[in-house]
Amino acid sequence: MDYNYKRFRIEEGRPVKLSTFRTNEDGGYTKQTAKEEIYQNIQELKKYQEMFYADDRYSLLIVLQARDAAGKDGVIRHVMSGINPQGCQVHSFKTPTKNELEHDYFWRHYRALPQRGMIEIFNRSHYENVLATKVNPAWVLNERIPGYDSVEKMDASFWEERYESINNIEKHLYHNGMRILKFFLHVSKEEQKRRFLSRIDDPDKNWKFSSADLHARSQWDEYEAAFEEMLEKTSKSYAPWFVIPADKKFFARVAVGDIILDLFRSLDLHYPPAESPELLQKARESLLRE
Repeated sequence: MDYNYKRFRIEEGRPVKLSTFRTNEDGGYTKQTAKEEIYQNIQELKKYQEMFYADDRYSLLIVLQARDAAGKDGVIRHVMSGINPQGCQVHSFKTPTKNELEHDYFWRHYRALPQRGMIEIFNRSHYENVLATKVNPAWVLNERIPGYDSVEKMDASFWEERYESINNIEKHLYHNGMRILKFFLHVSKEEQKRRFLSRIDDPDKNWKFSSADLHARSQWDEYEAAFEEMLEKTSKSYAPWFVIPADKKFFARVAVGDIILDLFRSLDLHYPPAESPELLQKARESLLRE
C-alpha cells in the first residue's frame, strides 16, 4: 500500500507542537493487512541487508525514542525479525554506570555505533541527555561538568550547546558514510494508561511495569515540552526525525519498516565485482579435480 510518510518527517527548523500530531492513525491498514505488509517488508529488507553488508560503504543507525509503553521493543522485534543478526545489533541504554559517568555523555553511545555494512538500533539513545536530564536536571550533576555544579546554572544556553553538539556529531557521522533515521513513537496519555493497566493486571506482564514509569507519567507536560524542543532542534536533512503514530502498534510497525526500506532504496547499493568468468571457471575445474 502506498502511503505518504513525508508528513511524519520533521522538516529542519520547523516548530513542533505534538498536540497537532495524531497518535491513533491506522493508515488504512487492519491488523491482518498490516501483518501482510510487515511480512513483505521483512523479505525485502533481507535482500537489502545482504547487499548493504556486501557493499560495505554505508552503516545505518536507527534511533527509537518514546514515552514508556509506546512500543519500541515491539517495533524492533517485528520490523527487524528477518535481519541476519550478524549484520544488526540492538543497544538499550539505561541509567549511566559509574564508569560511563567518568566520560562525556556521548562516549557510551559512540562506542556502540555501527561499522560499515552494519545496522545498529538504539533503544533510547544519546537523546536522553536532552530529555530525561532536561526534565530532571539534577541528574546532570552526576556528570560533574566543570562550571555546572548546580541546577540553576543549567540555563537555555546549556541545552542549546547540547543540541549543537549532537547535531555536529551526527553530521560528522553522515559525512563518513553513516545514515541515520530517528523515530519518535507518539503514544497518547490514554493509550499509555491502558497499556500500564494491562501490564499490572496480567501476571505475565508484571515484569514490564515499574513504579518509575508512573513518575515519568506525572511529568507528562514537562516531557512533552522536552520532546518538542528536541524534535525541532535536532531534525536535520542528514538525520531526520519522524513522529510515528503509536496508539495502534500494527501501524507503527508498518510505518517504521516502510521508512527504513525507502532509505535502502535510495542508496546506490551493489555487490562487489566478482572475479572474472575465466578465474571462476578455473576455480571450478580445480575443485572438481580434487
